[in-house]
Amino acid sequence: MSVDKNQVRQIVEAIGGKDNISAATHCVTRLRLALVDEGKVDKDALEAIDLVKGSFSANGQYQVVIGQGTVDKVYKEMVSQTGIGEATKDDVKKASEQNLNPLQRAIKTLADIFIPILPAIVTAGLLLGINNILTGPGIFFEQSIVEKYPQWADLANIINLIANTAFTFLPGLVGWSAVNRFGGSPLFGIVLGLMLVHPDLLNAWGYGAAEEIPTWNLFGLEVQKVGYQGQVLPVLVAAFVLAKLEKFLRSKIADSFQLLLVAPIALLVTGLISFIAIGPVTFAIGNVITNAVVGIFEFAPIIGGLIYGGLYAPLVITGMHHTFLAVDLQLIGSTGGTFLWPMVALSNIAQGTAALAMMFILKDEKLKSLSVTSAVSAYLGVTEPAMFGVNLRYRFAFISAIIGSALAGAFISVQAVKAPSIGVGGLPAFLSIFQENWASFFIGMAIVIVVPFVLTFLFGKLSKQK
Repeated sequence: MSVDKNQVRQIVEAIGGKDNISAATHCVTRLRLALVDEGKVDKDALEAIDLVKGSFSANGQYQVVIGQGTVDKVYKEMVSQTGIGEATKDDVKKASEQNLNPLQRAIKTLADIFIPILPAIVTAGLLLGINNILTGPGIFFEQSIVEKYPQWADLANIINLIANTAFTFLPGLVGWSAVNRFGGSPLFGIVLGLMLVHPDLLNAWGYGAAEEIPTWNLFGLEVQKVGYQGQVLPVLVAAFVLAKLEKFLRSKIADSFQLLLVAPIALLVTGLISFIAIGPVTFAIGNVITNAVVGIFEFAPIIGGLIYGGLYAPLVITGMHHTFLAVDLQLIGSTGGTFLWPMVALSNIAQGTAALAMMFILKDEKLKSLSVTSAVSAYLGVTEPAMFGVNLRYRFAFISAIIGSALAGAFISVQAVKAPSIGVGGLPAFLSIFQENWASFFIGMAIVIVVPFVLTFLFGKLSKQK
C-alpha cells in the first residue's frame, strides 16, 4: 500500500522544508533527521498530520514517529520529493553532532558504545530469569524445580552458562563496540577486551578474597596480574587508547607493512599501558563510583529511590539515561546486582500506564489508538512512543507517570530490590529480578499501574481534554 504523497509533502513543510534537512534516515518506527535549524519545525502542524504519531528531539536528531511498516515508505517518498539522497544512520549521526554541546557529545558517545551491546545484555538477563525460575525455591513448590525434578538440573546449568557468558566476557563486548566507535578496528577491540579477562589473570571477582596477588616483574616494576571481569571503565579507556594508537600507526606505516606492524604494536603497547596504569587507576575509580552510589542508597534509600525513580523519565528526554547503563554494569560487576535498573523497569511501566489512561480521556480516535499502541510498547520496554507521542503532549500524564515511578522507586529501594542483570524494562522485568525480591517488586509494579492511571484520569477529567 502506497503512502499519501500530500501528507509526506506536509511533513517536509512542517520540519522547515527540504533546505532545513542536512541528512535523513529511518529506523523501525521513526524518521531520524539531522536538521539545520530545529527552531523552524512547526511541531503542532507536524503532529496534526495523520501519518505522524509523535515527534521529539534527542541527541541532535529530530525524530518523527511514523510506525512500523509505514516509515520506510514515507522515507522513500520524502527522498523522492526532496532529492536529499538516502543516508545511513552514521551519516545522520555525524550531521547531527554539530548541534551538540560537549556534554551531549560525551553522553552520545556512551550511548553509541552501549546501545549496540544491549541485545546481548538483555538476552542474558532474560535467560538468567529463566534460570532463576528453575533453581529458585518456593516459586512453584517448597523446593526448587531442579530439586524436585533433577532431570532439569543440567538444562538449568546450560541456561545459566549461556546467560553468564555476556557478563563474564563483558569487556570483550565493550571493547568491540568502543573501538568501533572511536574509529579503530572492532576485531582489535574484541582481542583487547578478552585480554583483560584472560584465564591466566586473577579473576576480579576473587580479588578481595585472594590471600596473595600474583604479579609480573617488568624491569623492576611490579604489575599485578589481575583481570577486569565485569568492569566497564578499564576497557573503555583502553579502547580509546587502542583506537587512537591504531589510527596513528596506520597514518605513519606504509600499506605494505601495516599487516605485520600495526596490530602487534598497537595491542602490545595498549596491553602494557592497560595493565600498568589504565587498569589499576580506572579500577579504583570504578570502586569509588560504586561505593558512592551504594552509599547514597544505603544512607537514605527512600530519598535515593524517589529521586532516581522520578528523574529517570526526564533523563530519557535529554538522552542522559544512557550514562546509567554503564553504572548498572559496574554495579553488577562489583556487587553482583544493581538496584538502579529495577527502577528503570518501573518507570517504563508508569509511562505506559499514563498513556493507557489517556485512552479513556481523549476523544480523538487517532490519539486514542496511539495511546493504546504506545502503552503496549512501554509495557514491553520501549517508552519513546508513549512519552513523546502522548504523555509529554499532555504534561499532566507525564507528571502523573513520574509521581508513580518516584513512589515505586522509593518503595523498592527501601526493600533493597536488586537485579543480577539487565532485562526487558517493562512487565517481563520481574524475570530479571532476584527471586527473593519478587514480592516487593510486584508491589512496586502495582504502584506504577495504579497511581499513574488514577492521577492521569483525574487530571484529565479536570482539564477536560478532547
